[in-house]
Amino acid sequence: MTQRVHFIAIGGSAMHNLAIALHRQGFDVTGSDDEIFEPSRSRLDRLGLLPERLGWHPEDITPEIDAVILGMHARIDNPELKRAQELGIKVYSYPSYFYERTKDKTRVVIGGSHGKTTITSMIVHVLRQEGVEFDYLVGAQLDGFDCMVKLSESSRVAIIEGDEYLASALEPVPKFHLYRPDIALISGIAWDHVNVFKTFESYVDQFRRFIACIEQGGKLIYCAADEEVLKLAAEPEVAAMKAGYGVPKHRIVDGVTILETGHGDVPLQVFGRHNLMNLEGARHVCHQLGIGDKAFYAAIATFHGAAKRLEKLAEVPGRAVFKDFAHSPSKLKATLEAVREQFPQRRLVACMELHTYSSLSDGFIDQYAGAMDAADSAIVFYDPHAVQLKRLPAIPVERVRKAFAREDLAVLNDPIAVMGEVRKGIGGESVLLMMSSGNFGGLDLQALSEAFTA
Repeated sequence: MTQRVHFIAIGGSAMHNLAIALHRQGFDVTGSDDEIFEPSRSRLDRLGLLPERLGWHPEDITPEIDAVILGMHARIDNPELKRAQELGIKVYSYPSYFYERTKDKTRVVIGGSHGKTTITSMIVHVLRQEGVEFDYLVGAQLDGFDCMVKLSESSRVAIIEGDEYLASALEPVPKFHLYRPDIALISGIAWDHVNVFKTFESYVDQFRRFIACIEQGGKLIYCAADEEVLKLAAEPEVAAMKAGYGVPKHRIVDGVTILETGHGDVPLQVFGRHNLMNLEGARHVCHQLGIGDKAFYAAIATFHGAAKRLEKLAEVPGRAVFKDFAHSPSKLKATLEAVREQFPQRRLVACMELHTYSSLSDGFIDQYAGAMDAADSAIVFYDPHAVQLKRLPAIPVERVRKAFAREDLAVLNDPIAVMGEVRKGIGGESVLLMMSSGNFGGLDLQALSEAFTA
């Protein structure tokens, strides 16, 4: 008998991918949302899963539905949710549903304030190269994968990117608490999601609880180079077996990072100390899943990164343009330092967008002090409309400059002005790095890249 599953807030990144995954398994999938943006809209439409009309329609919730999956975008008073509860239909958040479908498998959960998407992507890439069947839930688009969620009846392993943001209005706990890992990895801890976790201590405590969720006899793999992670791993309450990792031995030759391993030199297509540590974390996980180092290195040599993670947009001799998802202070600093180390002789022009609630909050913005010091020319962009949408007070230019502790910082709120400021950095050997979880107010990054490398 065909399972019927209804998604409330189907347009979310993970939600629409899970809907597609279930549709491909033969489930009868329906959904609703009050707004659906690209690329979710087109992807759902192609498969006939796009709701016929926007909004919430409790009359569509009937006893024939086997399960409802509630997205974080939906509030506790959502009329469809209330109707499902009245009918006694089982309601899940997408993490709790994914756990339910993988509870009899070996679950690998990758957590951390930064690097988790890349580490998850590396593991997925290696397992695929080795022909291992596995379920997965990943936050970024990967080459060769048209859907970033997969569930099957025959696989025995599930690889999960464990986000620390809240699961749903019914389950207001971090998503990664709900997966109950057999193998857990923590890549690093740097305060984020300040609208939910008001203090750094409360944020760190979510990772302490994540460690406590590891199944009995499970393993904790952790970045020993991160002071906060190291402290958590050393706490006497940690019952899991532990393995720490750091930066592997390597060298940089003509802009290419080469791993120095017991199996010979391994040229990589990614770079930066943070990516090298990500790679070591992925290697430890793959070892736990039965992948030897020789096979791991052969596969990882063909990995060229997750989407928007130091993604190369354009390159000509002496000049290159990269974009990156970096937006938090720690991510910003690590990404800039990676590019600086890789191209030490080139002029580095860096532009970042203040886009998230945390980055636009007056109580948090001072965390960015020194984060862009590695750049020769530093630009910060923010869209006043984004500030208004988040119901935050306006940010004066001087407040941003003071927060970054950089007097020569160019602070702009017009995409055209960003284009003009970037053009000033063109000349000689140089690198342009564009960093944001947004879209720079609609700025055409491809046109910008072509101008920079012309």
